[in-house]
Amino acid sequence: MDTLQPALSAHELHLLMADQNRRITETIRRERGRLGNFIRQRVPDAGEAEDILQDVFFEFVEAYRLPKPIEQAGAWLFQVARHRIIDRFRKKREVALPQGRDDEGSEADDYWLADVLPDAHSSPEAAYLRSVLLEALSAALEELPERQRDVFIAHELDGLSFKELSARSGVGINTLLGWKRQAVLHLRQRLQTIYDELED
Repeated sequence: MDTLQPALSAHELHLLMADQNRRITETIRRERGRLGNFIRQRVPDAGEAEDILQDVFFEFVEAYRLPKPIEQAGAWLFQVARHRIIDRFRKKREVALPQGRDDEGSEADDYWLADVLPDAHSSPEAAYLRSVLLEALSAALEELPERQRDVFIAHELDGLSFKELSARSGVGINTLLGWKRQAVLHLRQRLQTIYDELED
């Protein structure tokens, strides 16, 4: 039978709590200004920005009391703040990811990114979410086969029509549409993963 470690005495528990409180206070004092500025740059309403700041610090205190320590307190606080800001944006305007387009001629020149990315000018939160999604898209594009990536970039970013692409490359429009569709399906899956992570 395993020998259980003796429980902490009341004095030892008091010392442990006092040490935790000191570390928590030091961290909040050290990070408050920087974290507050970070949030206010992305949330224009001062009251909401302060609410988010308080929520982040409350969550920090709760997490700090858990047996598993927080290694990088500053990085942890900023990560939680990012999630709270994006949560706020998502509650105000739910952004549904569109399905991949059908490969029909009438929709050949529809642009997928315009439907997926929030308007950067609508709010600081939208601009921030857009930057997070663009970073994820950039990484996901690198995972695509070259021909799919090239067609997606030429159509979505360079604004070339499939007719122009076909004339330049000598590849049929239906083939180009198929490559673009495969690219969109992959990118959509990757973006959905990002949304799911932000919701956790």
